[in-house]
Amino acid sequence: MKIAVSAEGPDVSSPVDPRFGRAAYFIIYDLDQNTFESLPNADNAGATQGAGIQAAQLVARHSVDLVVSGNMGPKAFEALRAAGIKIVAWNEGTVAEAVELIRSGRFQSLDGASVKSHWA
Repeated sequence: MKIAVSAEGPDVSSPVDPRFGRAAYFIIYDLDQNTFESLPNADNAGATQGAGIQAAQLVARHSVDLVVSGNMGPKAFEALRAAGIKIVAWNEGTVAEAVELIRSGRFQSLDGASVKSHWA
């Protein structure tokens, strides 16, 4: 299973970013291989609008099964759901701790956005 975690920095010791679309990085972690890659999200983080949808497209291109982020807006939620990606809202620690949360199965997927639209 591959997961994408919104991160404030480029490695697994970085805190989970509470933002999805405007996260500084995404850590793509392959649980089967126990490897990760870091994706800068600077283009989307600086977008005037559409950051959530563009970030969803970015992680979907990396064939992730699940996303962990502090919050998830409605447009990003719908884009990820349309791609068949599950979403977990969690930002209580580091990327490494988020990976362990997923490994342990102690999480609950979101059924909807966790925050309102930025433009609502």
